[in-house]
Amino acid sequence: MDTTTTLTGERADLLEALAAHRNFLRFTVRGLTEEQARQRTTASELTLGGLVKHVAHQEAGWVDFIVNGPAAMASATDPEQMAKWAEEFRLGPDESLDGVLAHYEEVARRTDELVRTLPDLDASHPLPEAPWFEPGATRSARRVFLHIVAETAQHAGHADILRESLDGQKTMG
Repeated sequence: MDTTTTLTGERADLLEALAAHRNFLRFTVRGLTEEQARQRTTASELTLGGLVKHVAHQEAGWVDFIVNGPAAMASATDPEQMAKWAEEFRLGPDESLDGVLAHYEEVARRTDELVRTLPDLDASHPLPEAPWFEPGATRSARRVFLHIVAETAQHAGHADILRESLDGQKTMG
């Protein structure tokens, strides 16, 4: 007996968009050496491995927000937390591209399962205080999932620029 549920509508669209943009990001880092994954190829501090690490961390954090509310998010006023955020953009000495890609797969599975099973996409939480959030603002699960899609797409574009600067390879085109 097949108990697989076929999703349609909004949830299927969210899963399709997440899969597409995650695929662009993963494709962009395909075939890189560890040295290449750590290499800065533009004036920015961004590296290809660091972008994958950042996207995975942000997606996991936003999913924690959906499940646990604002207490799951780091404080923007805590210098230690902001330093940890800055480290998201770099592969540490004990990290590898394969390792961050495997972690990203785990994060993606958790997110996709939540998209499939969350009872109400309108469920919302207040956002924590931060200079980039409007005071008193809330976010529904739907809006958080859309944010994850947007963040993944944006950083996949950044990765494409970094990869083209590295060795001329393009994700698209």
